[in-house]
Amino acid sequence: MDNIVGQKSSLTWLVNLAAAALVLLWTIPTFGLLVSSFRDRDQILTSGWWQSLFPQEASVQYRAGAPDTAVQEGGVYVISGNVFDELALGEVSAFGTNSRDPAAYPVGETITTDDGYELTVNADGSYRLTSATPLEGTRGERIFITSTQAPSFTTENFVKVLNAEGLGRGFLNTLTVSIPATVIPILIAAFAAYALAWMEFPGRALLIAAVVGLLVVPLQLALIPLLQLHLKAGIGKSYMGIWLAHSAFGLPLAIYLLRNYMAGLPRDIIESARVDGATDFQIFLRIILPLSFPALASFAIFQFLWTWNDLLVALVFLGSTQDQLVMTGQLKELMGSRGGDWEILAASAFISIAVPLAVFFAMQKYLVRGLLAGSVK
Repeated sequence: MDNIVGQKSSLTWLVNLAAAALVLLWTIPTFGLLVSSFRDRDQILTSGWWQSLFPQEASVQYRAGAPDTAVQEGGVYVISGNVFDELALGEVSAFGTNSRDPAAYPVGETITTDDGYELTVNADGSYRLTSATPLEGTRGERIFITSTQAPSFTTENFVKVLNAEGLGRGFLNTLTVSIPATVIPILIAAFAAYALAWMEFPGRALLIAAVVGLLVVPLQLALIPLLQLHLKAGIGKSYMGIWLAHSAFGLPLAIYLLRNYMAGLPRDIIESARVDGATDFQIFLRIILPLSFPALASFAIFQFLWTWNDLLVALVFLGSTQDQLVMTGQLKELMGSRGGDWEILAASAFISIAVPLAVFFAMQKYLVRGLLAGSVK
C-alpha cells in the first residue's frame, strides 16, 4: 500500500529528520562563530560560546608588587594593591598561592604563604601582603585568582579587523576578481551547454564525456602548467590571468549543470520555434536563457562563493603584494602575528562571509531547482 500513487511514504519522517539534522549541522557552528566574534579573548579561552550568557569562572595568575615597593606600617612591611588594576575579571570568589590549587582559600581569609608572609585577598580584588621582616627577592609574590565574570559582549573585535591596514583594498580586489570570474564562465558555458543539448554534430558525445572527466581533475594539478601558459602569453600575475583561471576551473561544472537543465526542457517548444523560422541563436536567446535562469543562478552561487573565498588561485595568478592581496589574503596577514587571538579570527571569518551569505540568501530559491536539473523527465 505504500507504493500507491498519492500516498505518502512511511519513511517521510526519516527524511525530515535527516534534513533537520543537516540544517543543525551547519547552523549551530555558524551561530557559535557569530557569538564568539563578540566575546573577548579571556572569555573564549575559559569557556565555550554556549556558556556566553552565564557568569563564568576564570583562574589567572597575578603577581603582587615587588619587595622594594613595600612600606612599613606599625613595625610590619606591607605590600597592597588591587588585582583588577591589571586584570578585568569581575569579582574574586577564591584565591591561592599554588597553581595546583588556585582556589584553595575563600576571599577575606588571611593565610600564611610558603615564604612566611601573611596574605589577604578580598572580593573586590584588593589584597594585602604583610611581613614582620623585610621582604626578600626581586619579584612579587604569585597570587592565583579565581573570579566570577558577568556575561559581556563587545564590538571591538570587528573594529580591529575593519580598521586593519589593507582590508579595504583587499575587499575591492576580491570584488574585482569575483564578479568577472562568475560572469565569464556563465556566458561561455551557456552557449556550450545549448550546443551539447540541442545541436547535432559529430563528436558531441565525446565532448560531453570530456566535460564529465574534467569534473574530477584537481585544480592543484593544473596550477603550475596554467601559470606557465599565462606567463608565455603575457597575462600572468594580472586580473585577466586570474579571471581566465577561475573561468577554466569553473567551466566543467557549469557546462555539465546547464547542459542537464537545458536537455530537460520541453522539445516541443524548441521544434515549434524552428518551424516558425527561428535560428539557433534566437532560440537560445529568447527561449532557452529565460527558461534556464534557475540553473544559471544555481551555478552563479557556487562560482561566486568559490572565487570569493579563494586564496590559493589568487596567490598563484594575482600575487602576494599588499596591493594584490584579496580579502582572504589580507585576513591571513592579519592573523599572522595574532595566532592566538581567536576573537579576531572569529570576527574576520564573519566579515569574510557577509557578502557570500547575502548572495546565497538572495538566490537560494533557485539553488535546489538548478541542482535537480535533468534528474526527472
